[in-house]
Amino acid sequence: MRKEDANLVREIASALRDPSRHAATRSALRKHITPSPAKSFKGLLASAPLAGIELDRSTDFGRENDL
Repeated sequence: MRKEDANLVREIASALRDPSRHAATRSALRKHITPSPAKSFKGLLASAPLAGIELDRSTDFGRENDL
């Protein structure tokens, strides 16, 4: 632990011991420290900001070939 973090750790421990601040402190720590659950590829695509992006393609029948 770095020396400058010691006071911060003491303040966090104090907030966790205080019944009036325990729930809010624990919630804030969980929100910012614990990793978010991994999303599936489908979930990532569903949450992607796709507004304004053209996703339709015109049908390409290829080109005529003279044999």
